[in-house]
Amino acid sequence: MHVENYSFLLSVLLALPFLGMIAIAVSNEKMARLWAIGFSIALVVLSVLIATGFKSSFAGYQFQEQVPWIAAPLPVTYHVGIDGLSLCLVLLTTFVTLMAVLASDTITMRPKLYYSMVMLLTVSILGVFLSLDLLQFFVFYELELVPMYFLIAIWGGPRRDYAAMKFLLYTFFGGVLMLASLLYVFLQLAADNPATTFNMIELAQRCPLLPKFIQGLGFLGFFLAFIIKLPSFPFHTWLPDAHVEAPTPISMILAALLLKMGGYGLVRICMSFFPNVFVDYGQWIMLLGAFNIVWAALACLVQNDMKRIIALSSVSHMGFVLLGIGSLSAAALNGAIFQMISHGVISAMLFFMVGTIYERCHTRDLNEIGGGLARQMPVLFYFWMLATLANLGLPGLSGFVGETGVFYGAYCSPMAATSSHGLLARLAVIFAATGVVLTAGYMLWLLKRLFYGPELAKWKGHLTDARFTEKLVASSLSIFILVLGIYPLIMSAQYNSVADNITNLIGSRFNISMK
Repeated sequence: MHVENYSFLLSVLLALPFLGMIAIAVSNEKMARLWAIGFSIALVVLSVLIATGFKSSFAGYQFQEQVPWIAAPLPVTYHVGIDGLSLCLVLLTTFVTLMAVLASDTITMRPKLYYSMVMLLTVSILGVFLSLDLLQFFVFYELELVPMYFLIAIWGGPRRDYAAMKFLLYTFFGGVLMLASLLYVFLQLAADNPATTFNMIELAQRCPLLPKFIQGLGFLGFFLAFIIKLPSFPFHTWLPDAHVEAPTPISMILAALLLKMGGYGLVRICMSFFPNVFVDYGQWIMLLGAFNIVWAALACLVQNDMKRIIALSSVSHMGFVLLGIGSLSAAALNGAIFQMISHGVISAMLFFMVGTIYERCHTRDLNEIGGGLARQMPVLFYFWMLATLANLGLPGLSGFVGETGVFYGAYCSPMAATSSHGLLARLAVIFAATGVVLTAGYMLWLLKRLFYGPELAKWKGHLTDARFTEKLVASSLSIFILVLGIYPLIMSAQYNSVADNITNLIGSRFNISMK
């Protein structure tokens, strides 16, 4: 069987969670979880099957399927396909979705609605990574607002209404900006060629030919929309509130997958459609990324809520994506993409581990927990230790690979080698490097305050160690972290040609030497 000949597999992958949502909705409450697990396993199996037929040496899109959908007033086509970048994020999506569903065994209120919303959320995320029609991309990008709002508003914590509404307003505002830029760019291109479509492959070829001023305006809306989702300063404030109030499995999906939609958009649309902006202002994007890394790390040092620490840590680590893409270096872009994948797994594990502590202590406040938990939770302590070391970038774990690639590529980048931009670009890299030290500080401090020291009297004899489901989820995530750290080529080989192709095209267009 030659899998690469079956282009309909991507449509099946996209349809599976939608069918899962329907199956769960018409089943009874007791069967909802089993249906969700079954469809999640099917998603993992199908995504792996697609990966076996993927040709990593080819930088273009594979498994393409294109069907005309709407002719007027706007030409919209159902168009899906994958390259190495989207393949890696699809694999991450199906894996984390399965882990989140397994971790949802503590959800007892309205399970049918809960698992239906999780399946709908999966449809929207996969749709973003598979879409090759820009308007279709926008629809899926905005679709996740509906399930995520209800997942926080119904199953969240005491301030869930506030957190859900804040998430909705921020993300909806970003969507409005994206739609404005999308239509603006389309109309500018259609003025010269009435046959213009929303085909993202065609747009990546034509948008760089637009006047620089038009490129700048088009870039601005997309960029703001994506850094709201990433999130980046100053649009990051929705994330800690959403994480603190969201149930643990939804925090896993939010950190591991929804934030990656922003990073994916920056690479797929901003870099490919508007290279002029990166050539002229890449050093400022690098500086924004460095500020995110250091500022969010400093903010972690003054928090007492475990979830808020991990949420702000996500802001810090996603700063590496901005640092990498702003440098226009192939090595740094490869590192930024790997950072997205690695952070997806590490953040999912960290939020899951926070949930295990909360279920037992019924608080996330480090002052109330008091430490000493390792005595009654040795297995959970070992998993916490691994996740902590991965997040601070210990060599041999996945967090080290992405950060190292970004730092090396950014310091040796075309931005740093250009006399007009070099000083600012290298200062950004040096400044960002201090964030690594701060990350080690707040993560080890978090571990110490949870597990070391004397145990409070109220916990003695009242806490239990990891259950089977917790061991299964934590072990699966740990294996992923170890494999990516020891043999990163298993993932980077899939998207290397994509990152190299993007930076080489920019370099050839502007006579920049890529490193």
